[in-house]
Amino acid sequence: MNPNLLFDFSVNRESKTINVKREFAANIKLVWDCWTKPELLDLWWAPKPYQTKTKSMDFREGGSWFYAMIGPNGAKHWCRADYKKIEPQKNFSGLDAFCDEEGNINADFPRSFWTNSFSASTDKTIVDIVIKYEELEDLEKIIQLGFKEGFTAAMGNLDQYFETQFKLRNELRTDNKARVCTYLNFPGNTEEAFLFYKSVFQTEFSGNGIQRFGDLPADSDHPPIAEAVKNMVIHIELPITGNHILMGTDAPREMGFTVTQGNNMHISLEPETKDEAKRIFEELSAGGNITMPLQDMFWGAYFGSFSDKYGINWMVNYNTKNENSNQV
Repeated sequence: MNPNLLFDFSVNRESKTINVKREFAANIKLVWDCWTKPELLDLWWAPKPYQTKTKSMDFREGGSWFYAMIGPNGAKHWCRADYKKIEPQKNFSGLDAFCDEEGNINADFPRSFWTNSFSASTDKTIVDIVIKYEELEDLEKIIQLGFKEGFTAAMGNLDQYFETQFKLRNELRTDNKARVCTYLNFPGNTEEAFLFYKSVFQTEFSGNGIQRFGDLPADSDHPPIAEAVKNMVIHIELPITGNHILMGTDAPREMGFTVTQGNNMHISLEPETKDEAKRIFEELSAGGNITMPLQDMFWGAYFGSFSDKYGINWMVNYNTKNENSNQV
């Protein structure tokens, strides 16, 4: 878990509640999606060495999420969450339970009533969680089952997911010379597309060539990248006409992306200074829609993205990792 992110866990036996306040280094839309889309929940909800596998999900008031926690020996522990109230990107509540494979609730274990509230905090998102029980004995039983340890580990999984999304291209930059690039998103066929572009422009890939999700170093504190994603491209660069740089990445559904015509291309600006990055971002995004606020990122960049008032997608990326290289 990132020690720089807010994490507060407390138990109030008088009100029979568990209270968790957790900060994440991502915008509120992405954090909300990670709590409400089954393909994303499956990536982080279970603490290692367990995995989550959704059987069905209907995220609406009156709907439910039906899933299994799968142990290292393959044993499945079935659970369900019944949604009560939903305010998109603000809060949702629901009643969870252990159950059998058919969804019948196991009365031997207490049910928990969750209320999850989401709020933006400058460049981060805070999730405020209140879990209430009918009886104090129910609360004590959940704590004895290791809820705090398991839930803490699961939120660490979510941190790693965000880190993976934002780790794109720092290894390729050795200076901060200004440049303009075109950034392309593909649903899984980036390599095919860039081999085609390479044959047309008769140039070679820059830097480290084709970088894949599977090339990311293993982290024992986080779950492994899904097998279906490992061979996909996390970043690639190709110089084309006039030394313009074409960049690309796969945006797999397994990681919660949906590529459409409209969100599959960005103009990527890489200014020489941080002040210039800030000026361009503020002026160009005026009247538009900011999708990622301009902020310092853990991978060593000052980064943000938006669509301008004409619907054109932009990225602004200043590489703070190489600031000293500009000083002579």
